[in-house]
Formats: sequence, C-alpha cells, structure tokens
Amino acid sequence: MKDLLLAAQHAARHAYAPYSHFKVGAAVRTASGRVFSGCNVENAAYPLGHCAERSAIAAAVGEEGGACQIIEVAVHAEDELGVAQPAPPCGACRQCIHELGAKARVHFLSPNGEQVTQGIEDLLPFAFKLRRAAT
Repeated sequence: MKDLLLAAQHAARHAYAPYSHFKVGAAVRTASGRVFSGCNVENAAYPLGHCAERSAIAAAVGEEGGACQIIEVAVHAEDELGVAQPAPPCGACRQCIHELGAKARVHFLSPNGEQVTQGIEDLLPFAFKLRRAAT
C-alpha cells in the first residue's frame, strides 16, 4: 500500500497545474500487481484538462489493455506550498474507476484524515452501468 501512496505523491509533483496550483497525483494497482500513475494536466480551456485518476487509468489500460482490473487506487493532492490537501476522486473519476474496478479500494485524504474505502461503491453507490450485449 505504501508504494501506491508514494507513486501518487511522486506523480503529483509532475502535475501541470498553472491555473489552480493544485497538484494531484494518482496511482492504480491492477490485478497483475503492476502500479500505474498519472497526474492532473490543466488547460486554459478548463473542460480539456485531465484528472490524475483518469490519467493513471489510461496508463494502465494503455499497457494492459481493456481487460485490466483495477484493485486499488491512491490519490494525493497538494497546494502550491506542497502541503497535502483533501481530494477524493471527482464524480467522473469515480465512474471510470468503477468501470475497471467495481471492487477497487480507494485511498485519499479527506477533511477527517486519511480515508480508505472498502470499494469504489462506497463513493459511488449508484454507478451507471450499461448492459453488455451477448457475444
């Protein structure tokens, strides 16, 4: 678990956050045991930015393919002074985590201290699910 948090912290330091100065890093562990990280990448046209969690998920899928299973996620955020800040995954990231890891545990700092979910459904109890066509 500590390796996942360290990977998220390292990724946060590489974030591109010239507008908010709020750097976020995330790391995901897949069922293969591999760890993939990502950071937030802001853009002057705000909707074009990328969250750290989705960047890490994209790295995992890029390496392992769409069959990869996320089992654990760690999120680390810090302000412009490098002080850790609360940052649970946003709604879009929660949905993306659910898609590839419905049982994934999520670690993040909240206003009440460090939080660990038993699964992403703790954060997203009514996740959107498409019924898959029979093959």
